[in-house]
Amino acid sequence: MNNFDVVVLLIILFVTAISGIYPFIKKAANPIGFNFPIGDALANGVFLGAGLIHMLSDSASDFEDLKVSYPFPFLIAGVTILLFLLLEHVGGTLSKSNKGNLSFMAIMATIMLSIHSFFEGAALGISELSVAFVLFIAIIAHKWAASFALAININKTNLKFIVRLMLFSTFVIMTPLGIIFGQAAHNYVSNPFVEPTFTAIAAGTFIYMGTLHGLDKSVLIKDCCNTKQYTFVIIGFAIMAIVAIWT
Repeated sequence: MNNFDVVVLLIILFVTAISGIYPFIKKAANPIGFNFPIGDALANGVFLGAGLIHMLSDSASDFEDLKVSYPFPFLIAGVTILLFLLLEHVGGTLSKSNKGNLSFMAIMATIMLSIHSFFEGAALGISELSVAFVLFIAIIAHKWAASFALAININKTNLKFIVRLMLFSTFVIMTPLGIIFGQAAHNYVSNPFVEPTFTAIAAGTFIYMGTLHGLDKSVLIKDCCNTKQYTFVIIGFAIMAIVAIWT
């Protein structure tokens, strides 16, 4: 791993961990009113731009260099989006059927956020420096809020402290693990199809994160008529479009 990836990994690890400490100290803080809508909106725009402009195009270019005519990058990204959507629907259905079961809902939230976090990290790990830096800012912009909110949900349960700590620790390490995985795929895997395939998966992940993640709570769905927040979505997308000039 290069120095930039090591620094980014450590910062994300620190921010994610430190953001969840307070709920553990308080055991169950009140989450009402806790959000960072501008940060979420900016991150959504960056994720959408990263997926569409950078990762999907990089994957398509790599497959073209490998003389593959079938549009696999778009198929893979589409399947990834549909799988995440399915997981979110299944998770939502199970949560509704277990309404009031705080332990179950906390475990489901941990699983979903951990999967997203891993692929966020992997996308960052396989990206060029200029793109990786902007992705890092976007991840940090929403990671601390996600960490704090998850820690609150975990600490509302009656689970033993060690179980609560294990759940939160799983979430904390997933983005760093994703960065390591992405770097390894980029540097050490000799099969030429691995990197463009994984880049397409990362593209689908980011497109989903920028549009449908959270479903009815998604910024693009919930706040599309909020001019201020929607402006930050556009700013985030525009940043990735500008970065593409030099990548």
